Amino acid sequence: MTSPLDAAAARARLLELIKELAVVRGKVILSSGAEADYYIDLRRITLHHEASKLVGQVMLALTDDAGIDFECAGGLTMGADPVGTAVMHAAVDAGRTVDAFVVRKAQKSYGMGRQVEGPSVEGRKVLVLEDTSTTGGSALTAVEGVRKAGGNVVAVAVIVDRDTGSKERIEAETGVPYLFAFGKDELGLS
Repeated sequence: MTSPLDAAAARARLLELIKELAVVRGKVILSSGAEADYYIDLRRITLHHEASKLVGQVMLALTDDAGIDFECAGGLTMGADPVGTAVMHAAVDAGRTVDAFVVRKAQKSYGMGRQVEGPSVEGRKVLVLEDTSTTGGSALTAVEGVRKAGGNVVAVAVIVDRDTGSKERIEAETGVPYLFAFGKDELGLS
């Protein structure tokens, strides 16, 4: 299990890496269609050789600190895929069993016709993950898919919260807590 000092060190180093590698300044159009003066490209973090491991450790510590118990971790495909895998590996390193899963944007019309891929989430406590959220849409789609597959969503957690209303929307529409590891103010983006 990661000690509090280790968790604090992992969090501090991950914050450094996010500031260095993921924050891109300049006008951008977000997936929500909104315009921003910066972009947080967390794939530069979640797919980075050092940062990925830190993501898993930080997200696991975040949920532990919040008292969230879960058996599966994942979310809507692309942004959440490496986050779920990082959490799965961090859990294994801590002597715990957590499966990862992927939620497709739509249910397949062929093969097994599943929307949630990976080990079954049915009847299990599920943590829905995302790298960052602007409108909450991706996380909400993932929650819906997991619930249709019989999973019990216990929380939604993101690496970076952009402070654009996702927390409020997700908590209101899902009835579960929304957690984030870093706020945009910590990235110098307030």
